[in-house]
Parts: sequence; C-alpha cells; structure tokens
Amino acid sequence: MGGGMVRIAMECEKRSGGDKTQVMEEPIWTMFCNGKKSGFGVKREPTEEDLRVMRTLHVVSMGAGVIPEEEEEVVHPEGELAYMRAHFERVVGSRDSETYYMMNPDGNSGPELSLFFVRV
Repeated sequence: MGGGMVRIAMECEKRSGGDKTQVMEEPIWTMFCNGKKSGFGVKREPTEEDLRVMRTLHVVSMGAGVIPEEEEEVVHPEGELAYMRAHFERVVGSRDSETYYMMNPDGNSGPELSLFFVRV
C-alpha cells in the first residue's frame, strides 16, 4: 500500500428467484485487486489456527506487524504471519453492495484500502 490506494473488489453472482441472502453471507466470491482478477474467496468456518491468531490480535487496536512462529509447532511455512489491523468505515450502497474503507488515523488523507463487496 506504500505505492498508493489499493482497491479490492469481491464479486459474486446474483441468484435467481429473489434470494434474500445478505451480500456478506454469500459463499463464493471472485476477487479483483486494482482492476485485475486475482483469485477467489470462499466463506468458511474459522479453523483453530484462525481463532488463535484472532485471540493474539485481540489486544491490538490498530497497527501492522508480524506474529512470530511458535517454537513447538510449525504453523506458517514462512515462519511468521504478517497482519494489519485498522478502523474501517462501512457504507451500504444497496442490498447488493457494501464497501469498507480503511481510514487513516491522522485523518488528513483518504482511505488507503477499499474493500468492495458486490453482487452482479
């Protein structure tokens, strides 16, 4: 993000039949980063490792850093896990779109990271 604003768009397809599923409850997404197709996302239940990371970051209110590898077990192949925690503003555009803007704590500039969730 040091090179400017990052925009991540997560797109999913509308289902026929007037489905009432909220946009954030959709199970499968196609991801675009700054306009380029980058991969896919699937909604899933958190693993024990996910929960351990969230417990570790519970005390962090804002910032970025690295969680080191645990000595007893090799959890991450690279040896550490990078994280970023920040304040996001949520904007609901319609029942088919939500956007999250990561706000800079100094308040002088606009968002550095934008996450768009859109049903198309």
